[in-house]
Amino acid sequence: MMKNFSNSPLHNNQTPNHIRDWNNKKFGFLSAVLLRFSLRGYGFCMASLFIFCFGSLFYQLNGGPPNILLDIRQYLGESTYLDDHGPPAPRVLPFPSQVVYNRVGKCGSRTVVILLRLLAERHQFNLVSSDIHNKTRLTKHEQVDLMRNISNIPQPFLYTRHVHFLNFTRFRIEQPVYINIIRDPINRFLSNYFFRRFGDWRGEQNHLIRTPGMKGDERYLDINVCILENYPECSNPRLFYIIPYFCGQHPQCREPGVWALERAKQNVLENFLIVGILEELEDVLLLLERLLPHYFTDVLNIYKSPDYRKMGNMTGTVRKHTPTLEALQVLYHRMRYEYDFYNFIRDQFHLMKKKIGLKSVSRPTSHQASFMRDLSLRTPEPLDEDEELETDLEDANSWLVQP
Repeated sequence: MMKNFSNSPLHNNQTPNHIRDWNNKKFGFLSAVLLRFSLRGYGFCMASLFIFCFGSLFYQLNGGPPNILLDIRQYLGESTYLDDHGPPAPRVLPFPSQVVYNRVGKCGSRTVVILLRLLAERHQFNLVSSDIHNKTRLTKHEQVDLMRNISNIPQPFLYTRHVHFLNFTRFRIEQPVYINIIRDPINRFLSNYFFRRFGDWRGEQNHLIRTPGMKGDERYLDINVCILENYPECSNPRLFYIIPYFCGQHPQCREPGVWALERAKQNVLENFLIVGILEELEDVLLLLERLLPHYFTDVLNIYKSPDYRKMGNMTGTVRKHTPTLEALQVLYHRMRYEYDFYNFIRDQFHLMKKKIGLKSVSRPTSHQASFMRDLSLRTPEPLDEDEELETDLEDANSWLVQP
């Protein structure tokens, strides 16, 4: 006879306790497991959120996704964000974003180029400085090639070279904005005359490297003899030097006369954002900073810094001295068109300063010597012109002789 334990009092009491203990253990185990997974999930979610935020920030700062995301996207399939949302908004460029500085020889351009190298690194624009210093006049084919090369530079850019004005619109190419600096014509000529013979304080670019073919009698030719005896170097058209940089590539731009002068003035008004004068360089830099802040912000502070001054002092022409008053009078006769243009630029520059409300920080320039007023003009026939070389910054009124 078998016993029925299901109805026994002992069994009835033990079974519920046993089940209760088992359920408690099971619940505790599940709670521990769930808690463990919740901590892991929380950590995973936070890590994912951090990675997402960091990736989003990296994406925005660099203008696109990192390469690893592109690789993963390509591995998973060809569908991309662009398929659903279209291309990203183009980068907003400052205006103007294409600037050409067709720097005039011996008008402080070396000073400005040194500044531009420092500014390009600071403000992240593309500075392209040509190493060609003695080819300012170009054939039509050379003009087109150069203009296309300039236009293909990634924007924003600033291109600089010793070259006469290029008319981009003539060849249906977008015209960049021009800037430039000129100086007193006689002072520019004297600076070049002695620089070609004796160089400056930079040992690696001395006069023997610059003009290796110059003979001793030519190198030590007295400046007064050169001017008064009408040597080619001290007569037209080599003295007709500044105007062609603004007139352009037309052959008549190299012939001293009213046509080239008026065309140069017209180009300045229509195509140049600013043409400054070296005698007021600090004001020029302030105007450049005001008009082109994405290129020239903080330029004056850099110019006045001790580190820059050390570099700038190496570009001073050596053994430079002043011709006699008679020689200066002859020079002015030959450079009357150049002075007409210089005075026009100076007046335009002062007018711009007045319109913008710029308070001048440059030292006042010396007044024009009395012998330079109302002199007649003599213009010899044009000769072949040799282009001068790089520039330096000096006292722009050092040649003036007060009567």
